[in-house]
Amino acid sequence: MATNTHPTGTVTETIQPDTEQAKQIAEFIVRDIRSDDSLRATADAAFWKRINPTETQLWIDSGDIPTIDSLWNAQFSGLTTNNSLLNQEIQRGNYDHLVPQAAKLLPGISETARVREIAFILNVRHALKLVDRFQCDVSVELHTDVANDLESTLAYARRCHKVCAENFVVKVPLTPAGLVAIKQLSGEGIRVNCTLGFSARQNYLATQFARPAFVNVFLGRLNSYIEANDLGSGEFIGEKTALASQTAISACSENKSPRRTRQIAASLRDATQLPLLAGIDVITMPPDVARQAMDVLYDPWQSQLQHVHAVELAPNVDRESVSVDKLWDVTDLERQFVGATAEKQRLTPHQLRQLAVDHGIDDLFPQMTQKQLQTIADEGKVPVHAHWQERIRDGSLAIDSLMTLAGLAAFAADQSQLDRRIREQLA
Repeated sequence: MATNTHPTGTVTETIQPDTEQAKQIAEFIVRDIRSDDSLRATADAAFWKRINPTETQLWIDSGDIPTIDSLWNAQFSGLTTNNSLLNQEIQRGNYDHLVPQAAKLLPGISETARVREIAFILNVRHALKLVDRFQCDVSVELHTDVANDLESTLAYARRCHKVCAENFVVKVPLTPAGLVAIKQLSGEGIRVNCTLGFSARQNYLATQFARPAFVNVFLGRLNSYIEANDLGSGEFIGEKTALASQTAISACSENKSPRRTRQIAASLRDATQLPLLAGIDVITMPPDVARQAMDVLYDPWQSQLQHVHAVELAPNVDRESVSVDKLWDVTDLERQFVGATAEKQRLTPHQLRQLAVDHGIDDLFPQMTQKQLQTIADEGKVPVHAHWQERIRDGSLAIDSLMTLAGLAAFAADQSQLDRRIREQLA
């Protein structure tokens, strides 16, 4: 057991990977995992095989086994889960009986540490059930408490990897601590999905600096941000960003090996977005989008990798003050910053943030007060642009970094509900 000081000043307790306690917990997680293939529904693969002649991998964004069963076929190759999706499973009560059993493995630690550890156990066990049933890669999210805690991220990621090295992809958010952790984990051969990315420049940095297995663009949320804030229709904003990010990471000089970083298009809202993203490395879609696709899509997809979607903002919106182009452009400033990170043998999260400031991109990892972070959390997944437009205009914040903070806050809200359920069972 190690204690780490969180950036907020809170002391946290983290079970380290190479301890007897970690071994006992891992054995508890894998205990009695069984699959029954006779229960698995086999969806028609002919539609997906015909509609997607590109090399794009198709994943499902869900943790609900019956729902996945109804869609699963040979054309799908992965699953993505997150704190929100796991919370849905926990709230159904499917794992209530495991909570007191898991608690017996955790004597002598604070309630906060115990709850976080049990959340880890339930998360990894559910992910292992998905692997066992569907025999595919599964992206597994860590507790949101560790998003800015380097040492805890490393410990939990290593433990997660040990449970199922072949099929688990550990999700780590795009924060300074997350990026430093990803670089270390990637160097150890641990596959990481760098999550909560919203721009080409964020993913270019992640790829060049940290070499994760996957990066993301949560494109549906970008479209919603523009539309909900009356900045424009929102049409093609996320699609343009995802394709630009694919181009940016594919061009990385050291990104040509079989273990290269791959781009995920995530947060889809509608099946009509699918052909607009054809050719991208991976599309992960919610079950509703997968079902809708079979009703509304007819023509085989053609690769869009060379296509540049045209986007328009509302007539009264000053494009430069909104800085929407930062979503898909990678400028010389970002390239110089990334080059500078390569010259450093080791960087702390604070040093990485400061290096970005030194290169004139203060908005990449913005400094936020606790009050501002609470406002973002209160606003939900789609922030209110009017509250942040001055900072976006002066260059101390950008849409991509704002959306990353909002995404993390939304996951933290669901994580809090999950933790509350665990506390109820412990009581």
